[in-house]
Amino acid sequence: MKMAALCSEFGDLVQIKKQLITAISLCKERGLLHSAKWASELAFALDPLPKDALPPSQPFTEEDAQDLDALTLAKSYFDLKEYDRAAYFLKGCCSQKAYFLYMYSRYLSGEKKKDDETVDSLGPLEKGQVRNEALRELRVELSKKHIAGELDGFTLYLYGVVLRKLDLLKEAVEVFVEAIHALPLHWGAWLELSNLVTNIEMLKSLSLADCWMKDFFMAHMYTELQMIKEALQKYQNLIEAGFSKSTYIISQIAVAYHNIRDIDQALALFNELRDQDPYRIDNMDTFSNLLYVKSMKPELSYLAHNLVEIDKYRVETCCVIGNYYSLRSQHEKAALYFQRALKLNPRCLGAWTLMGHEYMEMKNTSAAIQAYRHAIEVNKRDYRAWYGLGQTYEILKMPFYCLYYYRKAHQLRPNDSRMLVALGESYEKLSQQVEAKKCYWRAYSVGDVEKMALLKLAKLHEQLNESDDAAQSYMLYIQDIFSCGEQLEHAEVSTALRYLGQYYFKNKLYDEASLCAQRCCDYNDAREEGKALLRQISQVRDQIETPSADLFAPLSNNNTPVRRVSPLNLISFTP
Repeated sequence: MKMAALCSEFGDLVQIKKQLITAISLCKERGLLHSAKWASELAFALDPLPKDALPPSQPFTEEDAQDLDALTLAKSYFDLKEYDRAAYFLKGCCSQKAYFLYMYSRYLSGEKKKDDETVDSLGPLEKGQVRNEALRELRVELSKKHIAGELDGFTLYLYGVVLRKLDLLKEAVEVFVEAIHALPLHWGAWLELSNLVTNIEMLKSLSLADCWMKDFFMAHMYTELQMIKEALQKYQNLIEAGFSKSTYIISQIAVAYHNIRDIDQALALFNELRDQDPYRIDNMDTFSNLLYVKSMKPELSYLAHNLVEIDKYRVETCCVIGNYYSLRSQHEKAALYFQRALKLNPRCLGAWTLMGHEYMEMKNTSAAIQAYRHAIEVNKRDYRAWYGLGQTYEILKMPFYCLYYYRKAHQLRPNDSRMLVALGESYEKLSQQVEAKKCYWRAYSVGDVEKMALLKLAKLHEQLNESDDAAQSYMLYIQDIFSCGEQLEHAEVSTALRYLGQYYFKNKLYDEASLCAQRCCDYNDAREEGKALLRQISQVRDQIETPSADLFAPLSNNNTPVRRVSPLNLISFTP
């Protein structure tokens, strides 16, 4: 059924509610339960409709009446996952609804057989070798109907899924766009299309249905493409348009904050989501990632136990338990649970990536590489898998490979300092010092998460005997560490102070050298050198007294950008 005419602007929430109720009914009749669930959650967030405003039931054709008994019987078999049986009784039916269920039953029967064979015969890392044998036949039949113009929005969606499974991605994109125009309120088609969009240029080139659903799709795509600022603005617009009670939107905003590593904000939203929907399992694997990063072991343990009580055989539950064991450094058990998640859903991106991390911890680099490669097969936009591959090849001391994979990760996360530092290290190993310097400086400029970029830049300048630039970098590094109050936890501050002390001494800037030497005495590994430097300064001062120059002007004009900094007042910081 064509539903493009039903789409409207956000101004009429009553009309949107009616459309959602209609979409729920249509999806349920065809066994598209995830799309029905999505539409139901969204409809629940809107005010109830009075009885006289409820949408009328769908028109009933002569073909529908003729197929009614077969369709009712087959749907009961379909709901019990007896797909071959459902398809048998639907063969020869004429109505659009019956034809979709007939083809969908055949597709799901092939998927079920493929998954059963995979679980029985192969380990988790060999997934993807077994094919759904029904796909080629389905493609031939659906292609004929497509050429004849006999496919409705739902069957176009199924045709797109078949093409995607056969790796005919260009054709799949075209068919999904066609399906969206025919049936804009089917979220499943939008979601399938989102998995095939690789970059913002491709997204802009798509001719999408002009419908309020497009805003949900664009917000989702911005999140996927790491355009978080734009995504958050879209979701804010949706909240203001009347969807403020939507748990889906809250979860998506939480995921967006997770993607930019705003961990506290993401945690607050996930806790709010748990209060509103305590039995929710969707996105809880992302919540567990945040708890893992913050080392919140009791909270992660509680979440794992809670999800096991709700449904121990959900993919998200297995990932949460895997994260729990990983945090306890029980990496074999963690990998086992990620394997369980993949048996339940071989296309679970998070489980492949996390399993790669566990194999890395267990020093099994070949298994880690396989896991990360599977993650990339599922979604080429997963920067964590590209970054993980870079790390594995770093362990294998293969810097050219590292460089390739870190570049891929950097393209997906251009403002992530970790990717830039990793790129810099790879360039350094390949003796491409100029590129390495640029990477380290850029990592500092975008906000260095791990506070390592300036230190690495300074050490590189030091190796190249660029003493002015090394000193400038060490100064900025110390200021950066002191500004966030981590100087005691950070072991390398003493390295910077030691270098600066010697640098100032060589340049006859004895006041500054003395300050650095005194601060060296606060650190065990630099105390003796600090004392020795103080003695040297004392001897020299007995002979001559030299006024200080302007230390904090830019120190050189070579390739590395250097910014003017305020004087480094070490006395004001107490250890």
